[in-house]
Amino acid sequence: MSKIPLTVIGAELLRSELHHLKTVERPAVINAIAEARAQGDLSENAEYDAAKERQGFIEGRIVDLESKLGSAQVVDPKTINADGRCVFGSTVVLEDVGNGDVVTYQIVGDDEADIKQRKISISSPIARALIGKYSGDIAEVMAPGGVREYEVVDVQYI
Repeated sequence: MSKIPLTVIGAELLRSELHHLKTVERPAVINAIAEARAQGDLSENAEYDAAKERQGFIEGRIVDLESKLGSAQVVDPKTINADGRCVFGSTVVLEDVGNGDVVTYQIVGDDEADIKQRKISISSPIARALIGKYSGDIAEVMAPGGVREYEVVDVQYI
């Protein structure tokens, strides 16, 4: 089984979600199913069908989270010693060569990527272009509008 890279924060978020599903969501859906069963005929019981569907989603997500956490390779960005190179977990300051815009991204696992929080997936085109680059290097990224160039301004391990 292949390892799934996660940052310490990402692993903790998945553990928290798993705990919530097991301690809050699962018991709630079991109660909803019991209440729907108490209403009688299940063949035309929309509440029962909805609760069973929700239960299936919850149980599937629990299995998914347990699998990911079981095969996770947790990386603490603060302990990385990559000599200024862009690697998984690093925070990278980039300047768009075309328009001069400066952005900062952290390279994280697929499950913790969130562009609003400036966290990009390790499997995204921009992260793949950045891996192995140093401050001052130019990364070429194939974007929907064509190739874009970014200069690596700084690499941090925070």
